[in-house]
Amino acid sequence: MSTQASSIEELVRQLAARLTEKGWMLATAESCTGGMIAAACTDLAGSSQWFERGFVTYSNEAKTEMLGVPAELIAKHGAVSEEVVRAMAEGALRHSRAQVSIAVTGVAGPSGGSAEKPVGTVWVGWSTAETSRTQRLALHGSRQKIREITTYLALQDLARQLMPAQ
Repeated sequence: MSTQASSIEELVRQLAARLTEKGWMLATAESCTGGMIAAACTDLAGSSQWFERGFVTYSNEAKTEMLGVPAELIAKHGAVSEEVVRAMAEGALRHSRAQVSIAVTGVAGPSGGSAEKPVGTVWVGWSTAETSRTQRLALHGSRQKIREITTYLALQDLARQLMPAQ
């Protein structure tokens, strides 16, 4: 097992513990990672106790149909944008029984980038009933590396957010 894989596995264990403590379920809405976050979560035995569902919404139409992301929002800002990832995260909550969601959209490459949104541009969003957060990542590496790092960072930040207040 690679170091990255074992790190993701440890993050999932931490996240599972936090979600279980809270009695919460997680939903994912993934574009550029194509289900890697959901797969990492469900690799852990017993994940049905805290993982509710995952949406792989690779096309713009899927984002609209499955998550309720307005087509006008995608047309105005592009699929890889803060506005769209926020709508994806919020849509994952509305279309599931989860209390928290992770959403990702980005340009994993090797093509598809632009001057405004180069390869490695990724937006991550997290949502609960009370709040939504977004973060822009500027990653480098191969398509696989960008997707792995996105998976790791999305899980890491959610686990951190769910830590009990000190």
